[in-house]
Amino acid sequence: MKKILLLSDTHSYIDTQILKFVKQADEVWHAGDIGDLHVTDTIKSLKPLRAVYGNIDDADARLEFPLDNKFTVENVTVWMTHIGGYPGKYNQRIREELQHISPKLFICGHSHILKVQFDKKLNILHLNPGAAGNHGFHKIRTMIRFTVDKDQIKNMEVIELAKRG
Repeated sequence: MKKILLLSDTHSYIDTQILKFVKQADEVWHAGDIGDLHVTDTIKSLKPLRAVYGNIDDADARLEFPLDNKFTVENVTVWMTHIGGYPGKYNQRIREELQHISPKLFICGHSHILKVQFDKKLNILHLNPGAAGNHGFHKIRTMIRFTVDKDQIKNMEVIELAKRG
C-alpha cells in the first residue's frame, strides 16, 4: 500500500502547507508546470517523486523529467502527462495511444481545474489535481491524495490549501 500526493501547476511555488502533505505521503507525483526546479528538489529531499514537465517548464526541467511518465504502482498502471485533456476531450496527441495502453489511472494538469472523472468507455480513472501554485486564474490552490492498495485506488481526498495569494 502506498499513500500518494498528487499535485500540479506549482509554477515555482512551494510552501509549508504543501510540504506538510508531502511529509505524510509515501510518494509525490507532480503533473507538470513545475517552474523552478527548487520545487521538485525540495520534494525529492523528503519523498520519492515522479513528475512530468509542463508547457511552462524550461530546458532543465525537460532534461530531468519526461513529457509522459508511464509506470505501475502496486498493480495500478498509471499514465501521467501535463496536457492530456479529459474523458470525451482527450488531447489528440495521446487519444489513440490511450485506447491501446488503457491505464487504470490517467493523470494530467495544465487546466488548473481540479477534476476527478471516470471514463466508462475506456475504463480509466482521470485525475487532474488543479493547481497548487499561486499563478493562474484558479481561486483555491488544490491537490489530491489517495492510497494505492494492490489494484485499488482508495481513500481519495481533495486538499484545498488556501486562496491563491
